[in-house]
Amino acid sequence: MAIKGDPPAPAVGGKGLQAGALGLVGNVVIGLGAVAPAYSLAATLGYVVLAVGDKAPSMFVLAFIPMLLVAFAYKELSQDTPDCGTTFTWGTKAFGPWIGWIGGWGLAVSAIIVLANVSEIAAIYLYNFFGLHDLAESVPATVALGCFFIVAMTLVSARGIVVSERVQNVLIAIQFGVLITVSVIALIRVFTGTAGAQAVTPQWSWLWPSGLDVSSIAAAVILCIFIYWGWDACLAVGEETKDPGKTPGIAALVTTVILVCTYVLVAYALQSFAGFGYVGIGLNNPNNTDDVLTVLGEPVAGAIAASALLLTVSVSALSSTQTTILPTARGTLSMAVYEAIPKRFASVHPRYMTPAFGTIVMGLSALFFYLVLKMLSENALLDSVASLGLAVAFYYGITAFACVWYFRRTLFSSVRNLFFRGIFPLLGGLSMVAAFGISAKDMLQPDYGYTAFGPIGGVFVLGVGMLVLGIPLMLACFAFGTKRFFRGETLNAETEVKVPDTF
Repeated sequence: MAIKGDPPAPAVGGKGLQAGALGLVGNVVIGLGAVAPAYSLAATLGYVVLAVGDKAPSMFVLAFIPMLLVAFAYKELSQDTPDCGTTFTWGTKAFGPWIGWIGGWGLAVSAIIVLANVSEIAAIYLYNFFGLHDLAESVPATVALGCFFIVAMTLVSARGIVVSERVQNVLIAIQFGVLITVSVIALIRVFTGTAGAQAVTPQWSWLWPSGLDVSSIAAAVILCIFIYWGWDACLAVGEETKDPGKTPGIAALVTTVILVCTYVLVAYALQSFAGFGYVGIGLNNPNNTDDVLTVLGEPVAGAIAASALLLTVSVSALSSTQTTILPTARGTLSMAVYEAIPKRFASVHPRYMTPAFGTIVMGLSALFFYLVLKMLSENALLDSVASLGLAVAFYYGITAFACVWYFRRTLFSSVRNLFFRGIFPLLGGLSMVAAFGISAKDMLQPDYGYTAFGPIGGVFVLGVGMLVLGIPLMLACFAFGTKRFFRGETLNAETEVKVPDTF
């Protein structure tokens, strides 16, 4: 019995999650955190410049377009079916249990791959921030701290969505505060003539990809897809958001717009300040390609800025470690509720109202994957990250096509439906198919990445192999599970997704 003066008990959603815990801002913060903008820029900006020169900002805009088109699909589907299973649920309702299950697996694969990488990045940059460069280059030291980060962020995620949001608020504030401050300082120095002889004046033409061949554009856009991936995390926590039929979809669109504006600003600022020389801080200097942000920190704003950027990249990767766990654990919750995987994953912690079991399993899976690849070789871990685009394009594509097919009967009922439920998602899905095909073709080459299996590139083997691994797992769930899901009994196009707590 409640005692007068006690705080009200949190509302519980259909699957036992804490309903109404997040507002629009919190939802956007989780989406941004999963993307890890500071780390993404540090890892890719140099390679984009190598591919397209001063047209890097135009590539961020160009890659934003398919992401926006896919985001429209997420928005429409989340308004109709606000379910934490996202791709799994929507793919099942549109195409049936087999496609839905494998779509959910694609999301899980992308999370496991990226978790293994960002935890180590967080460790390396944190050691460098404290000046412990020997530890940053020590495999045992980076593995130990990387493993600690996975475990710590798993426990934070299991502790509750409100705690997770509060942690993310701090981490996101650090990321965007440092990125925007350094970018503004760089542009001020360029326009006041104090940036140095290497600096170049920003041009509006940098936003238009004129003069580029198709292969260069394709290479750059594929790189840029990586830096946008993760914004859909805000949809996976939709059932814990106020007004779940509206807020998560808006958050997805707001998140992608914030990202493209940030990326264009940083690209303009840094390439204006650094120029395109082949020596010194020039962006065509191959020694700068791996991490443009930390190379330019001290030249732009002194040693303090350099240290701040090291901390920012570490924080960015750490932020992604947590927010990547959140949506995947909720995806397994949804799959278990509909009996697509063992029911143990449907358990929700009675106090924290999180899918604690699924969260812990997700963290342990990432930990296992990380340790196995590190034991194989450092190159295997790097190649696994390079293969991430395949899993991302795979499940984004399924989601986009699911939107078109699920709403096929209402597409022509209004001009709005035709574009937002039909044309835009269809174009987004086709762009993901193209990205998958181009990436897979390139990854087949034995010289793509750091490893090879005979005539086939190791990146292709890891990327496609992880997706194909889902097939025997799916068949095992069919063989040893209840089979109700695979017969379309627990989830189909007509199923009401707000499942009762007593399921």
